[in-house]
Amino acid sequence: MVLPRLSLPAELAVGTAVLGAAFVTGVFLGRRVPRWLSAPQQQRRRLLPPEDDPLWQYVLSRSMREHPALRSLRKLTLEQPQGDSMMTCEQAQLLANLARLIKAQKALDIGSFTGYVALSLALALPATGQVIACEVDAAPTELGRPFWREAGEEQKIDLRVRPALQTLDELLAEGAAGTFDMAVIDADKESCSTYYEKCLKLVRSGGIIAISNYTSEGPLYFSGSLGFSVNKKHNIPLHFFENFFFLEFILKFHLQNIKNTSCS
Repeated sequence: MVLPRLSLPAELAVGTAVLGAAFVTGVFLGRRVPRWLSAPQQQRRRLLPPEDDPLWQYVLSRSMREHPALRSLRKLTLEQPQGDSMMTCEQAQLLANLARLIKAQKALDIGSFTGYVALSLALALPATGQVIACEVDAAPTELGRPFWREAGEEQKIDLRVRPALQTLDELLAEGAAGTFDMAVIDADKESCSTYYEKCLKLVRSGGIIAISNYTSEGPLYFSGSLGFSVNKKHNIPLHFFENFFFLEFILKFHLQNIKNTSCS
């Protein structure tokens, strides 16, 4: 008996395969990373080749596709106080590619600073897309606005200058639950779990919630068989990480050794 051949668009097939791989990776990391993170630094195995490895440098030099306006904004941001805490160009590109893979239309950027990530996401969204950028200080976002305009994406970025929790509550009150495809959280770590819980309501099923640099504020402590983890510095429970792809590991540990190597 001859079975009919299934026909799938190449883009859909590739996107499904990549997201499937990401899901499997997330499950694996969710089980393996806690033990690895709690080990002493000297016991952690290096994840990447040496920075001066020729092949690695070649891969980095060919992998970035940074828009000129993004590059200019990144350089300006790095000159600002606290600019070195911004997301790297590799991280921003990863998020933008994920947004393209899930065909995102709406995104949240919590902790925008100069709007580098907001612009990266806006460039990845269709013409009708929207990025709601949450920032408590208007000054850094005004530095970024000319570059949003230069890239032709200013109309996609809806800047909300107020505490992010207020903006998230307003969105929920407006009936926006389940209407966002993606949320990026790169703000104060004290409110991280609250941001996450509200984003769970705002982001649709199958969407992406990415938390950047969550473990940068101090070590993680794990309670072994209880399966419960706490960042003692902020007393934030980490059990919520069980429910979504552990992108923090990808953003922080896979990329910590290549910061500013492929972005110049």
